This record gives sequence, C-alpha cells and structure tokens, in this order.
Amino acid sequence: MPVYKAPVNDTLFVLNDVLGLERYNNLPGFAEASLDMIEAIVGEAAKLSEEVLFPLNYSGDQEGCVRHDDGTVSTPKGFKEAYRAYYEGGWLGLAVPEEFGGQGLPYTLHCAVGEYTSAANMSLMMYPGLTQGAIAAILVHGSEEQKRTYLPKMVEGTWSGTMNLTEPHCGTDLGLLRTKAVPQGDGSYKISGQKIFISAGEHDMTDNIVHLVLARIEGAPEGTKGISLFIVPKFTVGSDGSPGSRNAVSCGAIEHKMGIHGNATCVMNYDEATGFLIGAENKGLNAMFVMMNEARLGVGLQGLSVAEIAYQNAVAYARERIQGRSLSGPKAPDRKADPIIVHPDIRRSLMTIRAFNEAGRAFLLWTALKSDIAHRSPDEKERQAADDVLGLATPILKGVMTDKGFEHAVMAQQVFGGHGYIEEHGMSQYVRDARITMIYEGANGIQALDLVGRKLALNGGRAVMALFKEIGDFCEENRNDGEMAFFTKHLKKGLNDVQAATMWFMQNAMAKPDNAGAGSTDYMHLFGLVVLGYMWAKMAKAAQAGLAGGDSARTDYLKNKLVTARFYMERIMPETALRKARIETGADTMMELAAEAF
Repeated sequence: MPVYKAPVNDTLFVLNDVLGLERYNNLPGFAEASLDMIEAIVGEAAKLSEEVLFPLNYSGDQEGCVRHDDGTVSTPKGFKEAYRAYYEGGWLGLAVPEEFGGQGLPYTLHCAVGEYTSAANMSLMMYPGLTQGAIAAILVHGSEEQKRTYLPKMVEGTWSGTMNLTEPHCGTDLGLLRTKAVPQGDGSYKISGQKIFISAGEHDMTDNIVHLVLARIEGAPEGTKGISLFIVPKFTVGSDGSPGSRNAVSCGAIEHKMGIHGNATCVMNYDEATGFLIGAENKGLNAMFVMMNEARLGVGLQGLSVAEIAYQNAVAYARERIQGRSLSGPKAPDRKADPIIVHPDIRRSLMTIRAFNEAGRAFLLWTALKSDIAHRSPDEKERQAADDVLGLATPILKGVMTDKGFEHAVMAQQVFGGHGYIEEHGMSQYVRDARITMIYEGANGIQALDLVGRKLALNGGRAVMALFKEIGDFCEENRNDGEMAFFTKHLKKGLNDVQAATMWFMQNAMAKPDNAGAGSTDYMHLFGLVVLGYMWAKMAKAAQAGLAGGDSARTDYLKNKLVTARFYMERIMPETALRKARIETGADTMMELAAEAF
C-alpha cells in the first residue's frame, strides 16, 4: 500500500533559507508568521495530511462519488469527517483577511500547506480548493453585501464554492457560451443553461454550495465582451444569512472520469435559477480570471504534489525490491540480489523526479511570495514589479509543473515494473489523477499560447525583461564565487537560450503568427527549465551558506541538496538547447500538410 510523509524540512529550507520570509515583516500578516509559527503550522499541516487525509486517498479512489435519483451526491466514506477536520482546524481561511473570519497569514504559507494536503488526497482537497478560488473572486469583485452574505460561511467551511465555465459545446472559447441571464427587476436574474466538468458541483459535505456562473444577459454583445458573472447558491440565502429554499440548480450527472474519482465532477443544470450579478455587467471574465489565476497556481501545486507522493513510493519500493546485481559489484552480498536502487537507470529516474520536485517546491513558494507582495506591499512600484512576475510565472507554473508532474508520476510507476500497473500499489491512481492537471484550468497548450501571445509583450515586455535581468544579475554577482561558478555557468547558458528564443519570436512571429503557435509549448518548457534552474542556483547558494556557517544538524541534508543541484545542472538544464532548436525551426513543416492529409 502507498506511503506519504510531508516534506516539512524541505519546505522550511525554502521558506527560511532561500526566500527569507522574515525579511517581509513589513507586509500585513507576515509579522505574525514568525519562524516558530511557520514551523508549528507546517508541522500541524503535515500531521493532518498524513493521519487524516492520506488514509482516505486510496479508498476514495476505489469508492468514488454516487449520484442519487433526487440529484444529491454522496462522497466516499470518511470524506465528510476529514473535510470537517480540515475546516475546523482553520485551514480554509489561513490566508483570508481576518474581517471575514480568516487568519490573514501569508498566501505563501497557504501554498506550503496546500502541497501536503493535495499530495495526501488530491480529490478531497479539490472541494476546499474551489471554495478558496470563489472566495478570492468575491473578495475582489463582490459588493459589500455579497461579501457579508457569503464569505464568513465559506471561510468557516460550512459553505463551499465552485466555478462554472465550460459548456458541452464551449470549452476554452468562452465567447461561445449559451447560458443566459434574464433580469427580474429586483436586482436578481434567472439563470438558465447547462455547465459540464464542474468540480465539486454537488456533494454532501457542506450546508450550501455557492456557484459562480458565467452567463450572458439578454441583449448583451456576442463573444467574450458580453459575458457576466453571477452568484447562484444551491440554497437561497435568507435575511438572517441562513440557507432558505432550494434553488433551481441541480446535478444532472457525475462525469465518468479517468481519475480524481473522489471528487464529484458534475453536469450542472440551471433552470431559471435565481442568481445575482457579481462585478459589472459584461465584465464577467475580469471577475472570473481572479478565480482562474488562483486555480492555475493551485493546479501547478497539484502537479508538484502528485509527483512528490509518486516519488516517495518509488523510492520506498526501490529500496526494498531486489533484482540483479550492481554493475560495480554486489552491494548486498548476503542477499540473492541487490535492491534496484543501486542501478544507475533507476537512479536516473529517481534523481530526475527529485530534482524537479525540490526546484518545483521553491518555484511554487517563490511565486506565491510574489502574489503576497503584489497584494500586500505598501510600495506601488514593488506591487507592480511583483504582479508583473506573477503574471508571467502563472502559465509557466501551471503548464510545466503539470506536464512534468504527470511525466514523473509515470516515471515513478515505471520503477515498480509490473507492480506499478496493479491498483493495490497505488501508482496507477497517481498517474490517473495527475493526467487531469494538464487539462483543466486551461489545457497546457493554452498556457503556452498565453505566455507567448500575451505575457511576453505585455507592457512592452516589462515583466520578461525584469525577470531576465534578475536572473542575469544573480549569475553576474556569483560567477566569481568558486563554490557557485559551476551553477551560474549552467544557469547563464540556459538564460542565453531563452533570451535568444525570445528574440527569435520578436523577429519571426509578428509577420507569421503560426511561428509563435508552433514554438509556444517548447518556449514554455524552455522558460520553465531556466526558472527551475534559477531556483536550484538559489538553493545551492543557501546550502553552501549553511555548510559554511557550521549548520551541523543539517550537514547531510545540505550536502544532498548540492548533489541534487549539480544533477539538475548537468542532466536537465542542457535541454534548453533542444527546446531552442525546436523553436527556431518555425512552423513551415508543422503547417504544410492539408487537413485531409492527417
């Protein structure tokens, strides 16, 4: 059976040694997040994840959700109690402002905790994950009355939330949606239409579900310019804030899915349901993008989470499974064969996943810190600079972390050989669960197009130039450091490749947009390789500082960190040259065949 141990020490290393979270005490909520407080919070999150959430992961996958004839949905055994333990512990409101019942702590800390809970039980944690996204949208675009009506119960955890975008004929191109909203003259609207693929759309774990629904008001313009966002609660809310009568929204079916069986992914039917406009008319995408961007970071986190738990299980199996002898001579002469962890090819797989996970963890928390600065800093220039990097990093984080998360779940499964294909070992579930992360919240090809088509040129390229400068300055500042020269040499080569690819787009994509489309996925991964390399260089510097400072309690940990950093630079970073070469081939061959020739 599978195992899971939250990587607390690695999280604390990133938060304290690499990011230096205590340096941001001037930001609201950070002063309360002392080193002792951070250690206590991640420790308790680890305990919750390992002891409460993780034991239900396998059984929840096997049991799945059940829709009953009356449209209600039952979640797997134990989910309701585990969810209650989660919200009663205050985890749902960890980073939400105190005025709405939250704790106001850094979003960075919320993401650190989120990795553990998602790794322990991805399906279960999608329920509060969707709620947190809905909270973010209402916080930014809701009226004061809407905030007072919905947020306290959602932050408390007794109400949950969803996002309703996709329709049977309409996925990424939301301008095609048909769900309509008819004004009633009293400030409410009647919402009619069908939405599909709605995660946590119906379940038995909360007293109410607050659906955020994209719809078009009668007479609104066609396309995305005519889309509005509505709050449509499962139960209408009375004047005293309690759930009232059942609204005309129902679960028509649960989708039969490849994975995440413990999450109710629903077909939702709206039959003149009562809804309330959130934000301005015809500006629904602006409001929904708050939720979508938060969700994209959350999905990137899922990619890391699945890769981490798959890695831990592959390591445990590789230590126990005996097969063959080491090429350099027996390592377990008292046994009939050596454990497979002695074989270089098994080490290749394990080190590749480990190098991704540790850099991915740093990338996630670094990006979350940018979000905190963008939303909390009193300095306008600092907020703008952080928001620029946040916008640039989001599609990279979502696309790269989930592509690699799935790839590495498969790689970990391969370590098991035939046993990885058997359900009881759990690896099949991780592969199946990881697959959806590459698809929802914008398939990864869309993330790549967003990066190349929008983010690079935004504000005259201000964000990409700033990030290039930050990485370049790091290389320059450390290139004469004998301990860091190895890392900066490899990082600078990767930086040169992504800068050259960016220049190639500037010279070749304006007149021929297909060149941008043809190279966008390679560019996203090229950029991801460099950012992850930057994280490794920063971690190597912090590890060296710890060793030089005589940190004897972590000597082995810090030395292992440097070994993994060298592996990344030697074995993974050279892929930037491959990605650059692909980009520079352009679109001609890719687009030459007629459609009927395929």
